[in-house]
Order: sequence, then structure tokens, then C-alpha cells
Amino acid sequence: MQPLPIKTTVVGSMPFPGWLEFASMNLDKFGPADIAEMIDDAVIAAVHDQVAAGLDVITDGEQTRLDFNLSFYGFIKGIVNDGTETRKYGPPAHDQRGKNSIIEPLTAPKGLGVVEEYKRLKRLAPEGQRIKMSIPGPYTLSGRLNPGGLYKDRWEVTEAILPLVRQEIEDLVALGVPEICVDEPSMSCYAYREDTQRFVDIFNRTVAPGVGKTRLSMHLCFGNYKGRSVGKKTIAPMLPSFLDMTVDELHSEMTVLNFTDVHLLERFAEKFDVAVGVIDVKSYYIETAEDVAERIRKVLPYVPAEKLAVAPDCGMSQTARWATKQKLKAMCDGAKLVRASL
Repeated sequence: MQPLPIKTTVVGSMPFPGWLEFASMNLDKFGPADIAEMIDDAVIAAVHDQVAAGLDVITDGEQTRLDFNLSFYGFIKGIVNDGTETRKYGPPAHDQRGKNSIIEPLTAPKGLGVVEEYKRLKRLAPEGQRIKMSIPGPYTLSGRLNPGGLYKDRWEVTEAILPLVRQEIEDLVALGVPEICVDEPSMSCYAYREDTQRFVDIFNRTVAPGVGKTRLSMHLCFGNYKGRSVGKKTIAPMLPSFLDMTVDELHSEMTVLNFTDVHLLERFAEKFDVAVGVIDVKSYYIETAEDVAERIRKVLPYVPAEKLAVAPDCGMSQTARWATKQKLKAMCDGAKLVRASL
């Protein structure tokens, strides 16, 4: 059950303020103290935007991550950046994302950075504010790594990354993190063509240290690099396998699907709490509270209010900050409208 009916939250990321993006491209001009101050200020801005919108559960906005998962590669030893396969120009698409080649067995001797992010958020968030941390899962992280000669394929790379993510989760649990969201959009993107039971096995082994010790959630979507999807936009291929995921809450993109699969959420709600995307992160149409309330009412026949959370379809990192603030405010106001009518 949710801590309150129709809980409002985000997936994880918030847009960088313009000054942070500029600074991140000129880090050589800053000293360590400057960078530490900059990171604190960026998290403070992300927290402010979320609290001002009225969210029940917030994150640090992933303000230290240059991309949804690419920044994690900076913590992983045994890889080198490889730009040979990256298209540099033309319309935005996933083949413009950076890749890395594996040159030695993968390790993360200093962890993956989420522990420090949690400590920072706990220090900067308002007292009593519900918070959560997000971390990409091993299958999604494996997608930007070329196996090289050490690993046979993406599955073997995933198995090499799995203990690194699992250890980070174990370390977060030891600190008392109240909720951990494991982002595995690659699993939902490719559920239509890959072994979904294998996905379940990978996920469950990854989150094992957190089971029964923290709230575990899972984010699924169909891609959002530069506001573009990459997967087949239906949740049907995830069923019934994904019902065996060891999670407390499962989040699925839904607005981009025009709610055509909304009836399938009933299956998920039989097993877990369900977080539903009610904000289109790929559109600059600014939803009204009434728009959001209408979308929530489409979900309620299949997910009871006490098991329902609402969030944007995906992270907000690819949506301008001015629009993000308005969209999140409308989402929270829309949830309040529906709560008041229950």
C-alpha cells in the first residue's frame, strides 16, 4: 500500500539548470571546492522545484549525473570511451549516445556514487520530506558497453555489472535509504524480443539485498534520449513474466501510450503497488490539473487509489526546466482533485 492514496513522485531525474549545464562543459575552470558547491546548489534547486510543485516523494534530481546512466561508467574500472560507433550529426537518435569498450574485468572499487548522492540529499532535503534514490539496473547499464574480448555478449556484460549494482543497493540499505528505484527501461524496451524470464531473474538477483529492508520500486519505459522512444510501445510483452519481479512498486509509462494499455495495469496491481505515468515528458503541451485528473480516473478502475502513485512517464532530464515545473505542479494539483473526490 502507498503511504497515501494517489501518491505523487518523480522517476528520478530533473532537468539541469542552464548554469549547471554550462559549468559541466567547463569543469577545468573550477576547483574542487567550487564543484562541490555547484553540486550542492544544483541539488538544492532540484529539491526546491519538486517541493514547490507539491510532490509527496522527491529525489535529488540526479543532478550529478551527466546522463541517465552514462555517468555511472565513470565509477566502473575496466572500460575506455569509444566514439567510433557514435554518429555525430543529424537528427537526434540513440546511436548518438556515447559508448565504452571493455578492456579488463569490470569492477567498481569506490562504488557507483549513489551512496554519496543519498547522503547529500538527506542533508539538503527539508526535514520530514519523503525521499528516494534511483539507480540503473545492470541490463540497462550493459547497453552502452562493447563486450570486447572479455565477454561474449550483452548478457555476460550484464552478469559482470550485476554484483556492482547489487553492492550499491546493499550499501544504501545499510544507510537506511527508505526507497530505492531500480531503472530498467532496456527490459521494457526489448521485452517484445528477449527472454523476459531471464530479465526477471537478473532483476531479482540484483535487488535481493533490499528485499524486506527498504521499499523497492522499478521504472520501466520505452526510452527518452532527446525525447525519443526506442522500444516497442506496449506493456503487453512484459506479461505475465514481470509479475514475478521482486518489487513493492512498478512504474510504467502510460501517457505516451494514450492509455491504450491501461487495462493491463490491473494484472500488475494484483501483485504490487503501481506508479503510472500521467505526464508526457516528450511534449511541450503543459497539462492542466483537470487533464491529469482525467488521466488518473482512467487508471482507477484497474489500480485502486490506495495502491496508486502518479509520476511523469519518464525522468524529466530531457524536458526544459520551465516546463518541468509547470507540469509537476499540474500533476500534484490533479492528484489532489481526485483525492478530494474519493
